[in-house]
Amino acid sequence: MNVYKLLKLNRKIKSHRIKFLALYLLHKFNKRYLAVNLDPVMACNLRCKMCYFTDADYLKTLKGQFKDEDLNLVAKTIFKRALKLQIGCGTEPTLYKNLVRIVELGKQYNVPYISITTNANLLTEEKIEALLKAGLNEFTISLHGVTKESYESFMKKASYEKFQNAFKAFAKLKANYDFKVRINYTFNKDNFYELNDFFDHFDAKAFDILQIRPIQKIGNTEYNDFDISTLEEDYPKLIDSTRATCKNNGIILMAPSSISDLKTENQSSFIFEYTFCYISPNKFWKQGFNWREESFNEYSRKIKWSQTLFSNIFRSKAELKSLSNRLNYEIEFG
Repeated sequence: MNVYKLLKLNRKIKSHRIKFLALYLLHKFNKRYLAVNLDPVMACNLRCKMCYFTDADYLKTLKGQFKDEDLNLVAKTIFKRALKLQIGCGTEPTLYKNLVRIVELGKQYNVPYISITTNANLLTEEKIEALLKAGLNEFTISLHGVTKESYESFMKKASYEKFQNAFKAFAKLKANYDFKVRINYTFNKDNFYELNDFFDHFDAKAFDILQIRPIQKIGNTEYNDFDISTLEEDYPKLIDSTRATCKNNGIILMAPSSISDLKTENQSSFIFEYTFCYISPNKFWKQGFNWREESFNEYSRKIKWSQTLFSNIFRSKAELKSLSNRLNYEIEFG
């Protein structure tokens, strides 16, 4: 399954009514439509300046990890409804000792696409290959700086050498395994222009997707300059140059076409809140879902989930707009 073509299809279908009709039918007929985002452990090995892991008060709320015996129940409860399983949503999944087991369970329940979001500092060639053998489809790698100096400044406690070693392993293993590597580059006004030299530091053969996304406020972070208005004039030229290089190397680019586009309504995101399923040791989809005692279908009936999906077919965009706060991205296929 190509999730990026699905994302592009979602953008092409402008009618939210058609989308909610599709979700309603998929739900009623017990089909897959959820993007399951699983944080197996509430911890991180880094302290990135643009991340809430630099907020000491917030860190106190992040505790716990899934016990071994919980993994099978998590999979049984939700994986049959997962169109995609993303391991790692707001924490670092490579700290979890049974990470390979989660991927194996995803394949056991025939989840079409399984990815891991990680800072890559704990990935070795051996660990990468173990995940690939288990059936992993994609590594999504967080990046906040192109050069060693910038990278280690923004991603505190990280090693640029370890990060680059992971990409060397990706390039090597691509000869024997079919998988994707996606880089998520978060930019601010202090690291944006480094993108001009991106392909001087990263081998285009080691990754397949490049997402360029602006800094967002996600808590009381150490770096808190969220004003990127000074980049507005230079942004299109740099992105055009990056787009051309990506196209020449067969890389998918995901990026807003302009800074002003970030302020426009993202009509593709109306269904986001209805397909996004977050799971952690402390949360499981909707508040009140006793996932150890009741099934997904039982709880869905209790909260009248199918009625909610059906009623959204007839709601106006204005009514749904409050839930539509996702960024606008264009997806360019190389």
